[in-house]
Amino acid sequence: MRQRIYNLISTSILYLIFVSFSVAQSAFNVVPLGVKGGGAEGNLSAYMIAPVNSQAYVCLDGGTVRQGIEVAVANGAFAVTADQVSRSFIKGFLISHAHLDHVSGMLTNAPEDTAKFIYAFPKCLEIIKNHYFNWESWPNFGSEGVNPLKKYTYKPLSEGQDIPLENTEMTLKTFSLSHGNPYEGAAFLIQTHGKQALYFGDTGPDEVEKSDKLQKVWETIAPLIKAKTLTGIFLEASYPNEQPDNKLFGHLTPNWIMKEMEKLAVLAGKENMRDLKLIITHIKPTGQNEVIIKGQLSANNALGLQIIYPEQGTAFEL
Repeated sequence: MRQRIYNLISTSILYLIFVSFSVAQSAFNVVPLGVKGGGAEGNLSAYMIAPVNSQAYVCLDGGTVRQGIEVAVANGAFAVTADQVSRSFIKGFLISHAHLDHVSGMLTNAPEDTAKFIYAFPKCLEIIKNHYFNWESWPNFGSEGVNPLKKYTYKPLSEGQDIPLENTEMTLKTFSLSHGNPYEGAAFLIQTHGKQALYFGDTGPDEVEKSDKLQKVWETIAPLIKAKTLTGIFLEASYPNEQPDNKLFGHLTPNWIMKEMEKLAVLAGKENMRDLKLIITHIKPTGQNEVIIKGQLSANNALGLQIIYPEQGTAFEL
């Protein structure tokens, strides 16, 4: 009997260790190609993401591509050349909106690139087609428009629809955002093997934007936080708290981020928010913005979020 109890206890301990390891195990590999907003020409919003141990990535936005890949290779994020990463590892671009600091690297890298998909809302694709890939701003590497070279295939998105990301092990659900009403942005919920990561393009707070778009996102992801399957949230902090609301231009400050996180906590439970990874993106490279924003986020982190500041070319896991 004593031996049987010992065996039962040992088996239970091993099971708990296994479950703990499974819960803690990372789901995604992220390689930031650009992490800033605004005028940081060689370091603009773009994040490669793939399931751990996969080389089939998509790029969340495409502000900086080639330069970011070269930094990543130099930092040891990849054991192959920058050409191989750019041409073979990236299977598509998920474009949150068509502002230049989110697409310029994708555009300028297109002549040397291989066939890929561009996923975006229809209006965003229309801007790319009509204003960039039009043989005036740049050759038409798209799949539609004037004399298309058909290197990049447009994939129009519908809000809330679950779709596969071609040539990867990931799926996508997209949310509409308000980026300076009425300009539309997007948030991308990436899923693989039952785990998710959420990436926001530029967005203003609901209260300022007179919108409920962020609230709808929080309602969708709250159950994922409760279930401990959401691995992290990429959210922008363009300005410090001193920026007046009428000068946000569809962006967030640390105060507004934490107000939105409190709204999420009401739905997900404050106890489930502790140590949730919040990856801060799109800090404007003006003056002491970065130092100030980091200090303000740290001082206002009552929920105990794990705040991460990505660096160009330095890979991390979620």
